[in-house]
Amino acid sequence: MAEHNKHRISRRSALQIAGGVAAAGAVGGIAVSLGGGDSADAAQTGASPSPGASAGKPVFAHPGMLHNAGDLNRAKVRVAARREPWTAGWQRLTANRHSASTWTPRPQATVVRGGTGQNYVSLYNDIHAAYQNALRWKIGGTKENAEAAVAILNAWSATLTAVNGNADRFLAAGLYGYQFANAAELVRDHDGFDLARFQKMMLQVFHPMNEDFLTHHNGAVITNYWANWDLCNVASVMAIGILCDDRALFDRAVEYFKKGAGNGSIGNAIPFVHESGDLAQWQESGRDQGHTAMGVGQMGAICEMAWNQGVDLYGYDDSRFMKGAEYVAKYNLGGDVPFAKYTWRSGTGRGKYNEQAVISGIARGETTRPVWEILHYHYARRRRLSVPNITAMAEKVRAEGGGGDYGPNSGGFDQLGFGTLLYAK
Repeated sequence: MAEHNKHRISRRSALQIAGGVAAAGAVGGIAVSLGGGDSADAAQTGASPSPGASAGKPVFAHPGMLHNAGDLNRAKVRVAARREPWTAGWQRLTANRHSASTWTPRPQATVVRGGTGQNYVSLYNDIHAAYQNALRWKIGGTKENAEAAVAILNAWSATLTAVNGNADRFLAAGLYGYQFANAAELVRDHDGFDLARFQKMMLQVFHPMNEDFLTHHNGAVITNYWANWDLCNVASVMAIGILCDDRALFDRAVEYFKKGAGNGSIGNAIPFVHESGDLAQWQESGRDQGHTAMGVGQMGAICEMAWNQGVDLYGYDDSRFMKGAEYVAKYNLGGDVPFAKYTWRSGTGRGKYNEQAVISGIARGETTRPVWEILHYHYARRRRLSVPNITAMAEKVRAEGGGGDYGPNSGGFDQLGFGTLLYAK
C-alpha cells in the first residue's frame, strides 16, 4: 500500500489515550478524538468493569457493538442541531414503520427458516423494530420508543426456545443472533429489560447453532458454504460474547476471523490480493453482486464490533478488508477489476470440484444494501485513508435506511443499516 494508506492511529493507541482521559475524570466512559471536530465527535465507549470479566483480562465496553456511546451522542447532538447528513439519516429512521412505538411483537416458540412451516418473517421484523425503537430512544430521548424496544425483546426472550429449518436455519442463527444482540445492547440498562433472561436465550438458542455451524458446516466439505454463512455466525458469536460479557466467545470470533478454516475467515473470504496491491477479490464475486455486498456488510459489522472493544480487524493483514471492499465497490460502480480463477469443492466427503473463471455481472450496480457508510467513515474519516470507490458507493446510497426500506423479503433485513445517521463524522 502507498504511504498515504498507512494507519494514522492504532486502536490500541486510541484506547491508551482514552484511559488517560478516563483516569482524569471522564464520566460514563472514555472519550477520544480520532478526527478533530467538536465534542460531539468524541469517540466515547463505556469503560465500567463487566460482571463476567476475569481478573487481569480487558473488560467489555458498553454500549460496545455496532455503536459506542460516542456514536450515539454525536448523532443526538447533530440531529438536535438539524445538521446534515445526520438529519437526513434521522428522517430515514423516523419514517420507517418499524421504528413506531406502537409496534406489536409476534414472538414464536420455534422459528423456522427453510423448508416447511417457515415463520421467520416475524422474527426479523421484530428484531428490526426493537433496534429502530432503541435508536429513536437513544438519539431522540423518547421514552415510548425505549419501552417498545424493551417490550419486543422481553416478549421474545420469554417465548423463543428453538430455531429450526433446513440448512437455512444456520443463516437465521447467524443473522438474527448478531442483530438481536445489538438491539439488546442498546437497552441493556433500561428499567424493565430482563437482560439476564435475554442473555440466557442468546446462549441457549443462538450460540450453540453458531458454534455448530462454524465447527461442522452442516456436515459439508469445508468450502461448500459461501463466505456470508460463516461471517454472520462469526458476527453472532462476537455479539453474544459482548452482550454476555463472555471473553472466550469474543476471542473465539476474533480468532476465527483471522484463521478459521471456513470461507468466513478473512484469507478465504478475500482469497486474492491483486498485483496493484490496492484491490483484493471477494470470494463470492463470481457468484453475484448481491451476495457479495451482503458479505461486505457482515464483515463490516464484525470489524466495527471488534473496533469498539479495542481490537482492530479493519486493518488486519495489511488492511485486506479495505482492499476487498474497494474491489467490490469499484466493480459495482462500473469499473474494471481483475479476476483470478476461483475453485472450490461442494457437497459432502471430498466434494465436487467447481470453478469460476469470470466475475459475475448478476445484480451489478444494484448493491444498494446499507453497508457502505460504516466503511467510508472508518477508512476515510477515522483513518484518513484514500478509499475512492468505497466513498463513491457511500455517496451513491446516502442517506442509508434500514430494515423495511429495502423490500419486504429477508434480503432487505440482512443489515441493521442507518449508517449515515450513526457513523457520519
